[in-house]
Amino acid sequence: MRAEGYAVEPILRVLRQQGLKIAARTYRAWKRPPRIAARTVTDALVEDKIRELAWTFNATTQRWQMTPEGLYGRRKWVALLRRQEGLAGTSRGAVDRAMRTLGLEGIRRAKKLRTTIPNPNGKRAGDLLNRDFTAPVPNLVWVTDFTYVRTWAGFVYVAFVVDVFAQRIVGWHASSSMRTDLVMTPLRIALWQREREGNQVSPGSLVAHSDAGSQYTSIRYTEHLDLEGIAPSIGTVGDAFDNALMETVNGLFKTE
Repeated sequence: MRAEGYAVEPILRVLRQQGLKIAARTYRAWKRPPRIAARTVTDALVEDKIRELAWTFNATTQRWQMTPEGLYGRRKWVALLRRQEGLAGTSRGAVDRAMRTLGLEGIRRAKKLRTTIPNPNGKRAGDLLNRDFTAPVPNLVWVTDFTYVRTWAGFVYVAFVVDVFAQRIVGWHASSSMRTDLVMTPLRIALWQREREGNQVSPGSLVAHSDAGSQYTSIRYTEHLDLEGIAPSIGTVGDAFDNALMETVNGLFKTE
């Protein structure tokens, strides 16, 4: 307006004489709207994405319910969001602010009960995996372990068998005791499930890896592996990294 030979104040003065009251700052605010900070935009995008991933609508109950991602802490949220389109540069601070606004808090894992009790007199098979938890095809490497969960009635032990190829749980079993049946039952279930799916395990082709717990070194368990043509593999005592895949599965199960 000034470039065209008109000043703002004289024009507004004339308008006020005509009964139209407009302040000069109102015109300038309209002419130059305030800039939105880049962090404000990023925080809004991060908050919207976390809200989208942390809750889902249940058509059966007609309610919103939390997803497993809703239990993530900051570290996992940052890793997940950076894989989303347009959020590769998500910062930890943006995730902290979004979680605080949405009332989310990651669940912390705690382990106080000892479940792996090696038999000092038992003979153990060697470690055939050497921490290589990969497989080119199914039914080549299975890893197994058990953990505990707290219930109103006390501790319940849950054993899993996971196929390394797809990292899929192919067998599981829950029991109130740590007897050998706790680890034998999910193995039988896994073998039956594979046969039912038409993908039967071929004798001599499968490796079953576990930790050095006394259940996995027992005579009953090792004889059952031998009858099924499954090669046993056991990690070293006191080294969780030798069965790291199952430790991760156990931790996620107990957390979620």
